[in-house]
Amino acid sequence: MFFTNSFGIYGGVAGLFDYGPPGCAVKANHFVVNDDLLEVDCPCLTPEAVLRASGHVEKFTDLMVRDVKEGHCFRADHVLKDFLKDALEKDPRMPAAKRDDYTRTLASLDDFSAEELGAKIKEYGIRAPDTKNDLSDPFPFNLMFGTPIGPTGLLQGYLRPETAQGIFVNFNELLYYNGGKLPFGAAQIGQAFRNEIAPRQGLLRVREFTLAEIEFFVDPADKSHPKFASVADLEFFLYPRAEQMSLKDPVKVRLGHAVAQKVINNETLGYYIGRTYLFLTALGINKNRLRFRQHLANEMAHYAADCWDAEIECSYGWIECVGLADRSAYDLKAHSTASKSNLVASRDLPEPVVVEEFAAVPNRKEIGVAFKANQKLVLEALQELNNEEALEMQKKLESDGEAPLHICNADKTFTIKKGMVTFNKQVTKKSKEKFTPSVIEPSFGIGRIIYCLFEHCFDTRGGVDGQLNVFRFPALVAPVKCTVFPLVQNPKLDEIARAISAKLREAGIANKIDTTGRSIGRRYARTDEIGVPFAITVDSEDGVTVRDRDSKDQIRVPLEEVVDLIADMSAGKRSWKEVQGVYPAHVAAKASDESDE
Repeated sequence: MFFTNSFGIYGGVAGLFDYGPPGCAVKANHFVVNDDLLEVDCPCLTPEAVLRASGHVEKFTDLMVRDVKEGHCFRADHVLKDFLKDALEKDPRMPAAKRDDYTRTLASLDDFSAEELGAKIKEYGIRAPDTKNDLSDPFPFNLMFGTPIGPTGLLQGYLRPETAQGIFVNFNELLYYNGGKLPFGAAQIGQAFRNEIAPRQGLLRVREFTLAEIEFFVDPADKSHPKFASVADLEFFLYPRAEQMSLKDPVKVRLGHAVAQKVINNETLGYYIGRTYLFLTALGINKNRLRFRQHLANEMAHYAADCWDAEIECSYGWIECVGLADRSAYDLKAHSTASKSNLVASRDLPEPVVVEEFAAVPNRKEIGVAFKANQKLVLEALQELNNEEALEMQKKLESDGEAPLHICNADKTFTIKKGMVTFNKQVTKKSKEKFTPSVIEPSFGIGRIIYCLFEHCFDTRGGVDGQLNVFRFPALVAPVKCTVFPLVQNPKLDEIARAISAKLREAGIANKIDTTGRSIGRRYARTDEIGVPFAITVDSEDGVTVRDRDSKDQIRVPLEEVVDLIADMSAGKRSWKEVQGVYPAHVAAKASDESDE
């Protein structure tokens, strides 16, 4: 029960899964907030105004095609991708020109417009997968789940498609909390929702999932990172766009060199790519099946400076599990414009400068008469106009005699007329200047990482009962760290085993106790199956045997030392190899282990 279909007794729902006890333990274990990140927890329900400003209402879409007779829906790019992959695999004698065409189409699939996708589907004669009926032209489908907020149904909202927007709209409060200093990062771990057209591939494409996202805010003029040196010497596989376009393989590169050569845009983005590599490999992801792929130029949003995906190879191919992007200042600027709130930071100027500023001065009496119950709202909005907005309103009033004032957070527009406001020009000397920070965003798809981790850690080995399943989770992420059981059913040994289990729990170490009396080998096999890295066998009143899951080697440990030993190994402070040099081996342990199993 690592994971299972949600609502299974009712037939289940595509794209929805439940995590069982061991799956929950793996999932809860690991998104570690480092680098003094500020953690927030925002609602899943998000008002439409927020997601309209971010672009999700208009652009958060996938292209869909429909079976023209049955009405079944498919993701257009998946229909084309599946056709091409199937054709390439099944026809080894395909002419070289055709194979080259299919390969290049696959490589550039993400860049296709609706028209281009539709043209390729028609060119290749692709039909609906099950019925072989004709397919419609591709059309956009918004992936957000809409819901009214409140009993009137007048406030439109959505289940959030990502956690990032909650961080962006709280930028001013987070900046204040951080003492007004940049750079700083904020993190959020929580559920996100996407109404996938055709959920498939288990945990890899679902409608509700866990995201762990960091928004690291930096001065656009200085994207260096104070800790970059700690990851600069890492070497791993990068897949820059130049290699992709020429159909070459990923290259193993030193991270510091990639940043110095501007293959990776800046140190902060490079730092988080390095940290992501360390994070994933510490979880148990095979470093030879992990690569960082750079987005092609036409894959990236127009505002992005650079984007990379951490892709992990599994039985479904290379799967994007972490997105790492330099999103420039787009998000804060979008929310500043829409909400009329200045989401900005400030920096010291080398020399003070003299500047002219326009400030709106409301006529409270005129505004009170005109707007009555809304006068406070209008007054506050006028006083918050920035220099450009005040100048634009002044020009509009002079030319037309009136100007619109839109208040985003109230979703209301008021008409301001001459006489309701005047404008003062002030000349001031400034030693600081305001700017909109850029943001570097690592976004972790926890379900995808977990699925790939399950595949990478799954193994089999032989035993008396045939093939035995083993999860080789590193101790750091194993859902249960240790099992405790007496060698034989004996009241005194049972009592010692229960005491050890209680002390392990007091130390925060998840463990299972088994006093059933089944053969020791069968109990080992049962716990290997859920990835328990260590087993404590109570076989005397003054010492125990500790077994390592992967090697099946065993050592003798004094009773009073075993809890601290398991705690250290579970936290990664000591390795099994290290402790084998400290404690004596249990004689003939491996042979008895194998025979019992």
